[in-house]
Amino acid sequence: MKYLVRDKIFAIGDDYWIDDEHGRHAFLVDGKALRLRDTLELKDRDGHVLVTLRQKLFSLRGAMTVEQEGEPLATIRRKRLSLLRNHYRVTLAEGTELDVSGRILDREFVVEYDGELLAHISRRWLTLRDTYGVDVVREDADAALLIAVAVCVIRMAEREREED
Repeated sequence: MKYLVRDKIFAIGDDYWIDDEHGRHAFLVDGKALRLRDTLELKDRDGHVLVTLRQKLFSLRGAMTVEQEGEPLATIRRKRLSLLRNHYRVTLAEGTELDVSGRILDREFVVEYDGELLAHISRRWLTLRDTYGVDVVREDADAALLIAVAVCVIRMAEREREED
């Protein structure tokens, strides 16, 4: 299933819809302004919070967490020993690790588990400016989690670029 994301994810407090490949609203990204740390909620079309994305306050190498019902679901960090700057590791609460690699700032990257493709994030399929697609390849994959991962790594890469 493909999802379309409008590239407005850098302004805190902005809300925007993520549409499915049929043009229907699938998820709402609700930016929480006036918070001590960068916080977003990913909601379903009925307004129920699926996951919360938060910047970790005290992290040496910038990190974000994905929480579900107040419990940590995943932690996302830039891979420490990577020659490629655009390589991130997602550690799920149960210990499973996902790899995110590619050209993050160009919105051309993949999310993999043990070498198996879970999602492909790309601008290539789209003609709309400032829009990218998240193609969740596996039917049994958690689309909300994979979209949350994409949003987090893009936010982190943008923040790193601003700091350099």
